[in-house]
Formats: sequence, C-alpha cells, structure tokens
Amino acid sequence: MYYRLLLGSKSPRRRELLAGLNFDFTPVDIETDECYPSYLSGRDIPLYLARAKARAYCDKLQDGDVLITSDTIVWCNNQVLGKPVDYADAVQMLQMLSGSTHEVFTGVCITRALIDERTGEIETEQTHAFVDATKVTFRTLEIAEIDYYIHHYAPYDKAGAYGIQEWIGYIGVEKIEGSFYNVMGFPIERVYLALKQIGF
Repeated sequence: MYYRLLLGSKSPRRRELLAGLNFDFTPVDIETDECYPSYLSGRDIPLYLARAKARAYCDKLQDGDVLITSDTIVWCNNQVLGKPVDYADAVQMLQMLSGSTHEVFTGVCITRALIDERTGEIETEQTHAFVDATKVTFRTLEIAEIDYYIHHYAPYDKAGAYGIQEWIGYIGVEKIEGSFYNVMGFPIERVYLALKQIGF
C-alpha cells in the first residue's frame, strides 16, 4: 500500500533528521495549545503533547497518510525547562544546567489513517507512541561562555536554551547517556524502526 508521510513539526532540526532517512515526506504545521495537565511530570509531558498534536490534525488526514508528531522537553531538578523568553531567561537556564546532569525526553506519536471499508470514513490509529530519554552532563560553564553562546546562537527556539549540535555542546557537554539525536529533538533511530514496522 502507498503511504504519504507527514511530519507535523516546524522544527528545522526534525525536518533535517527525517530527510536524512531518505524518505519522501511533507512537513505540515499543526497549531495546538501546548499546555498540559499539572499532574504530569517528566517523560509523561512530551508524550501527552505529541498525542495532542496528532489529535489536532487528525481531521485533515487522508487515506494512507502517516503522521509523525513529537515534542521535546528538558527536565532538570524536577522541572521543565522550555524555550527561553529572553536573554535573562536563557542565562538562568544554562546556569541551572551548568555542572549538573539533566534529562531530555522526546515523545513521538505515529498516526496512520485508513478508509474503513464498511463505512467509507477515515479511521485513524496510533501505531506507535513512545518516549525516548537521554541524560546529558555539562561541565561547569563560565558566565562568559554562557553569554557568548546566547549572543552568537540565540537559542530562543530550543528547550533548555541550548542545542547540543552547536558551540555550547562542543565545549560544554562532558557526557551523554542515550541518543544524541534525541537531544536534538528527534530520536531518529527509533522513528526509523517504527516506520519500518508499518511498511516504509
């Protein structure tokens, strides 16, 4: 059967990583409220958000569509570090990460749409939903290094105010346990295996 692969993400990093698998895919924008219930914590948060993004787009899916949605959080000292709102916020986040170990959680949801032969209507099925976890340890960063990184790389679109594939990752990351690509926001190894299972 022919499948049309859709990536529900505006992230250039996720688009780049999926393109690296040499699958043809179409990026789609999904507008949804990224709030989550207050009782959720850690790995449950990005999985909830990935599923919420899928639900927000389900009524647009056509027969044979396969939609990938995902969300990534940085989890440090039992709290979420989202995208920094300004310079001071970015500094505060990087100072929290400095000299410590934190976790990066990415939730991924893969949804397939098929026509129900009895009703002729589109039915959707979440074929895979999972969370990938990576531990990242930073050495103690100097304030001058934090300032340099923020001014030159403006990490305001990145959870935790950093991109591991950028300068701060080169000079600051001492150890990583788990998928490097998960820290970039997309555990592409597990996405590949999930897509293989449904026929890509």
